Amino acid sequence: MKKIYAFFTILALSLCFLTPSIAQDKSGKVELLYVQNSHDVRVEKHRLTLKKISATTIYFSDRPQRVAGHMTTTAFVAEWGKGENSFADNPPNANLSIFNKNEIIDVVVTLMNPRLVGEDLIYDINILQEDSQGVSGQCSVFIDPVGRPLSPTSGAGVHRRTERRQDRHDIR
Repeated sequence: MKKIYAFFTILALSLCFLTPSIAQDKSGKVELLYVQNSHDVRVEKHRLTLKKISATTIYFSDRPQRVAGHMTTTAFVAEWGKGENSFADNPPNANLSIFNKNEIIDVVVTLMNPRLVGEDLIYDINILQEDSQGVSGQCSVFIDPVGRPLSPTSGAGVHRRTERRQDRHDIR
């Protein structure tokens, strides 16, 4: 009997600590940032192809919410144009980090019109800033909802990226 009581006590305490406490604004919305990973990438003038995209898209929030989790990439694409001030209405900026042989290449883009084609995720893009052209390799896309409601600290990410870009090009 003591073992059963101990088990349920530990289970209850675990659930309390594992269930995220989601701080929300008065409208009940939490601003999320997203990360997508793929095995390879092709960057063209107005198109980004994430080859062999991960089946899941990671999301997290800035402080104080501390929300984190994942959703299917299919669901992420399906939600793109839904709701007020959606990504379709207000396309997000993103930092594409390409892990090349000897360095990390960063390309800052605006993402539009996502679509899944087989194992690939394709975006229409506007390139805002790039370090190099014609590179490939595994990559991560960090999608920043700058300009969307509830993102007061996300704008700082743009400035942090510029400062960090100089420090992270050499992989040792």
